[in-house]
Parts: sequence; C-alpha cells; structure tokens
Amino acid sequence: MFLVTGATGNIGGELVRALAGSGAQVRALTRDGASKGLPDDSTQVAGDLNDPDSLRPALAGVHAMFLMPGYQDAARTLAYARELGVNHVVMLSGNSAGSGDTSNAVSAYMIEAETTLKDSGISWTIIRPYGFMSNTLQWIPQLANGDQVTAPFANVAIAMIDPYDIAAVAAKALTEPGHEGQIYHVTGPAPLRPADRVRILGAVLNRDLRFRPQPDDEARAEMSASMPQKYVDAFFSFYVDGTLDESTPLPTVAELTGRPPRTFEQWAQAHASAFT
Repeated sequence: MFLVTGATGNIGGELVRALAGSGAQVRALTRDGASKGLPDDSTQVAGDLNDPDSLRPALAGVHAMFLMPGYQDAARTLAYARELGVNHVVMLSGNSAGSGDTSNAVSAYMIEAETTLKDSGISWTIIRPYGFMSNTLQWIPQLANGDQVTAPFANVAIAMIDPYDIAAVAAKALTEPGHEGQIYHVTGPAPLRPADRVRILGAVLNRDLRFRPQPDDEARAEMSASMPQKYVDAFFSFYVDGTLDESTPLPTVAELTGRPPRTFEQWAQAHASAFT
C-alpha cells in the first residue's frame, strides 16, 4: 500500500495515476476524501497535513508514502508514520535546499523539511526538481482575455520539468529498492525563458501569442499582493540577484526511468485544453 499526499496537485495526481496504472494499491490523501479526477482504482482518504492526528487512519498499513514539504508539525506526522509501520518516505523538496541558505524563506522551509525527514528514523529519498512546466497554467487568465502574456524574470532560463516526470521518479523511489538515502535533482531537457514557453505554447495552440517582460517593480507589487513578503524576497533573490541557477539540464530522469524527460512542447500538447 502506498500513500500519496497532495494527491490533487500536479505532481500528486500524476503519481496516483502512475502507481494505480502499475497495479499498486494506492491511497490518495485529499482534504475531503472525495475529490474528482483521481483514478477509480485508487482509494481516497481524508486528512490534513497540518493536523497530524487526522492522518493516522490514512497511514495505517502503508508500506511507503510520498510526502509534500512545508506543513506544520511534520515531525509528529513522521513519528506516526514510523509507529504505524511506514518503511520509506519519498519527499518532494526543491533545488534551492542544497544551498543551505536559511535566510531565504523558500530554501529555509525546504531545508527544515528535509532535516526533519532525515532525523525521523525512517528510510528516505528526497527529490529536488527544477521549476515546473505546470507553472505555465498561471497564464490561463491572461490568455482568456487576449494573446499577450506578461511574466516576470524574462531573462531567467530554467530547465523546467513536467510533473509527469517528477511523478515517474517518485514512483521508482517508492516501489523499487536502492533509492534509500538518495537526493535526486530532476530537470527537463532544455533551458527555457518565459518567451520560449510563450512561443512554443502559441505554436501548440495555433495562436499568435506575444510576450511582454514584466518590469521588476511591477512584478514585486503583484507578487506582494498574493504572498508574504518573505517569499517575494526569496524569489527576487533567486531570479534577480541570481542566487539560484536552474539552467543546466541533468540526466537524472533518463537514468532512473530509462527514457528522456518530456519536452515543454509535449507538456503543452497534453494540457492544451486548459488554455481553451
């Protein structure tokens, strides 16, 4: 039995489908235990990662689990997991965790999550992906109103990864031996700037899309309206000050899955209906 937290997210949903498709028994953790869009051959269970006591029924009888980072009292969640017989935890983290920079709010919560897992006494694997191709879904409201995309950090190239590939690596780490104590940095096949994604997405959608680089002051104001200032500062540190470089593709996905990671064009084709 495998437990997938964040089962309705871009990565968790792909992981539930991958595990269920391989014939594994899967419990998909959702807040209400009744979300739509998950495979019929998975079992939904209710639970809240910010309330470890609510997770005990979901954890009972689980062999291995996929865990999202950044939730309250993760140490107690992992203590329950160990008590109830969970043998292995695969945690999603981020590339910036490797910096060790706890002054950066994004890096800090991932570093804390990784440390908590390593100290839990449970066998672990950590996955540190680069930026997600699915972040492009943030452009849907703009594209519903026209053919121009405005996005920040125009000069930053990221070897973005399809959540499908993150899930494929997670499925390997959950179901096969030999991944214990490993930290996997996973990337897509090519560095892309926002303008590259706009161009490729436009070709897939058969639309003449245009890209407008968002000035930093405008981006900071917009981001500050939707997230705490410490996270805005963290992203500006990454992408304006240049403290995070995710431009170099790595061979990890191909080495672990036996196939190359999906291209952004493939991601766009698979999700084209979301933009129409």
